[in-house]
Amino acid sequence: MSKNFKATVNSAFHFNISESDVSNLDALETSKTSYHILHQNKPYEAKIVSSHFNGKSYRIRINNNNYHVQINDDLDVMIKDMGFTARASKLVDVIKAPMPGLILEIQVDVGQTVKENDPLLILEAMKMENSMVSPRDGVIKSIVIKPGDAVDKNQLLIEFEA
Repeated sequence: MSKNFKATVNSAFHFNISESDVSNLDALETSKTSYHILHQNKPYEAKIVSSHFNGKSYRIRINNNNYHVQINDDLDVMIKDMGFTARASKLVDVIKAPMPGLILEIQVDVGQTVKENDPLLILEAMKMENSMVSPRDGVIKSIVIKPGDAVDKNQLLIEFEA
């Protein structure tokens, strides 16, 4: 079964992207976050300026034009249509590593009050810097990692007060 994605660009343009569209993309990685893309015989320089792994959103610069891109797969769309996303995020009391990586920066302190979507830390994984943000309003109870730590998938990173 092939995977399909729904991309929203600048909250205005919507695209359906199939797994074969992605595999047929003529793109050459030129650095950790930059790509040279050839599409319909036209060259494009693309750079991932920032990424929010949990939110599946990216800021991308293509030929000096900036775009905000939100990417969701079929499961994300189904969960959103069922109305689970807003409530489920409020119940999160711990932040775990979504994938193996390296902690580059911690942007909060124990005891600090944070709001939903406030930046918590930067995790480098799969050659990308992923900014992890708070899923809810709360107070940081503990931080069990430090910059430079290598982490495994599902490893505890940050706890919220209940």
